[in-house]
Amino acid sequence: MPSRPHSFLPHLAGRAARGLGLAVLGGAAGWIAYSRLGIDHRVPLPPALPGRLQRLRTPVGAVNLYDDGLESGVPLLLIHSVNAAASAYEVRPLYRHFARSRPVYALDLPGFGFSERRRQVYTPAVMVGAIHAVVAEIRRRHTAARIDAIALSLSAEYLARAALERAQDYRSLGLISPTGFDARLSGRGPLGGNRGNDTARAALDLPVSGQALFDALTSRPSMRYFLEKTWGSRDIDEGLLDYGYASAHQPGAEHAPFSFIAGHLFPTDATRLYDALWLPVWMIHGTRGDFVDYRYADAFYDRPNWTIETMPTGAFPHFERLGAVARSYELFLDEIGSTHLTDPVRADSPASV
Repeated sequence: MPSRPHSFLPHLAGRAARGLGLAVLGGAAGWIAYSRLGIDHRVPLPPALPGRLQRLRTPVGAVNLYDDGLESGVPLLLIHSVNAAASAYEVRPLYRHFARSRPVYALDLPGFGFSERRRQVYTPAVMVGAIHAVVAEIRRRHTAARIDAIALSLSAEYLARAALERAQDYRSLGLISPTGFDARLSGRGPLGGNRGNDTARAALDLPVSGQALFDALTSRPSMRYFLEKTWGSRDIDEGLLDYGYASAHQPGAEHAPFSFIAGHLFPTDATRLYDALWLPVWMIHGTRGDFVDYRYADAFYDRPNWTIETMPTGAFPHFERLGAVARSYELFLDEIGSTHLTDPVRADSPASV
C-alpha cells in the first residue's frame, strides 16, 4: 500500500536538517582552513602615534609606552578603550593636540598594540597593574609630579580603580564615554570582581577554531559595522579602521579580546568606583550611536568634583569634534589649576575600594 504524502515529511525534514548541518560544518571547516592559510596574521604594524616608544617590563607583562618627549608641564596620560581591535590609535587626536604644549604619554594596554599579547585571562586587575606601572615611570621622569589622566570607554573604570588605589599619583581624571553608567554595566557587585565566564572564554579560545572565530570578528566588514555603531553614523574614521585591522592581525591578538567577549574585563563594581572618586573628574560623552545609555550619570552632575558634558557625537567625540573636546578639557584644567592638595590621600578616602 503506498504511503500517504505527509508520511514523507519527517524523513525529508531529517534529511534537510542533516544537509544543513553538513553545509554549516563544511562552511566552518572552509573558513578555518582559509583563516590558517589565506589570512595574514603578521600585517605590518606601524607606530600608532608619533614620538618615542619604550617597552616597559611590568608585573603584568611588557607594556608599550609612547611619549612626545616634552619635559616641562604637568604630564598627561591617555588610555585607550578595550575592544577586539583596540590600541593607542584611539587616542591619537588628543595625543597630537596636547603634544604641542605639554608632556603627553599613551600606552597600549596589555594584550593590545605593541604590548605583550600572551595567552592568559585578562582582567581589570591586569589593566590596573599596567596603569600603575606606567604612571610610576612617568612620575619618575617628572620628579614625582602628579599627573592628569584621560581614559576612554571601559578603561575609565580601570583608571577610577587606579586613582582610588594610588590617589597621590593624580591631579585629575578625565573620562570619555565611560562605561558603567548604564543599566547593563553599572554595579555595586563584589569589590574587585569581574563578569567573566570561564566556560565561554575556553570555548572561544579553542585551538582548532579560536583564530578563525577572531578573524571573522575582525574582518573589515565586521569592524566597519561595529565602528558605525560606535559613531552612530557611517562617517567613521578610516584611519582608525585601517589601524585596528592591522593591530588585530598580529600574533596573539585574539587573547585579550576573548577575555573581553567572555566578560572578564568588565568590573562588577563600577558604581562603587565612581561613587568613591574625590579627585577632580571631567567626563564627556556623545548622544549618538549605540552607547548613549547614561541613565545613572544624573547622580553625579551636582557633585562639586565632577564636570559632565555631552556632545552631539558618537562615543569617540575627540575624533569628530576635537577642538570642542579639547577646549572643554582645557577649561576644566584651568578651573582646577589653582587647587593644590598638599596631601592627596585623605583620611576619609576609600582607598581600599
